[in-house]
Amino acid sequence: METKKRTFGYLVTNEIPKNDTKVFVTGATGYIGGSVAECLVSMGYDVSGLVRTTDNAEELARRNIRPIIGSLDDFDVLTKAAQSADIIINAANVDHIGAVITLVTALEHSGKLLIHTSGSSIVADHADGAYGAEPLTEDDFFEPVPFRRARVDMNRYVRQAAIEKGIRTIVICPSMIYGEGKGAQVNSDQIPKLIDIAKHINAGPYFGAGLNRYSNVYIDDLINLYILAIEKAPGGSFFFAENGSSSFIEIAKMISNYLGLNGAVTDLTVEHVINDYGEEARLGVTSNSVVKSLNARLLGWHPHGPSLEEYLRRKIIS
Repeated sequence: METKKRTFGYLVTNEIPKNDTKVFVTGATGYIGGSVAECLVSMGYDVSGLVRTTDNAEELARRNIRPIIGSLDDFDVLTKAAQSADIIINAANVDHIGAVITLVTALEHSGKLLIHTSGSSIVADHADGAYGAEPLTEDDFFEPVPFRRARVDMNRYVRQAAIEKGIRTIVICPSMIYGEGKGAQVNSDQIPKLIDIAKHINAGPYFGAGLNRYSNVYIDDLINLYILAIEKAPGGSFFFAENGSSSFIEIAKMISNYLGLNGAVTDLTVEHVINDYGEEARLGVTSNSVVKSLNARLLGWHPHGPSLEEYLRRKIIS
């Protein structure tokens, strides 16, 4: 019987899951993995999560997620956990090639569902604050910067496993995420770090000219894409997750207003970012990463969350 369930405020149509449907989540104490795991628990799935410490294991247990002690480097632990589950969601270190190979190998010819989490910086450029935002859909060709070649190759490896290894593999590629996580980790990555910088310098930060743009997505909408993918997506699918984009000078003004700094913004040099935070941060705040979730919307995904600007405005009011 098909029913409609409310998933973190939004309606998701799905078959009521059986209590014995088992889901194994890596990154279950993280921002994305924890949020998705929390949702699946609320829907009645039997969820387990990979953790490295006893404290984290206790946190998961309090959230009705069965802890599995181990790391992404533990071949035997990952293999056993994956083979014992019906659905596997990899939401830990997106660049851990060994873990991905282990999961794919463990699931070969099983027909089980493996969702791998990537990130939209795969399409990032070296604009260093300049505008250069041509939106890319999931099926558009692009040439990644060398720093992201391995991630692109890993996404391809996961998708090809649907054809070559008999696994229902899906890659979900979020853009800049905002909103409070539903699991143990409530903060996303980029926005909270930019807020911390703004508090230190008393102005919203941008980098170079600040005209570079990043697509973004609200955490609840991203969760719903995972649920929809579980229910409907065919093997080999690839989905960007976005609901609009902002330039970094626009984000700087939003953060400034959020902190009560009256819209004050200031530019930081690209060299400062590279020297203090490395190449990862350079791609995260000085590049263009603009995508369109064409395949996700064709699947039936309809993001309804507040824009980044509206989200920060609501936080001021609350």
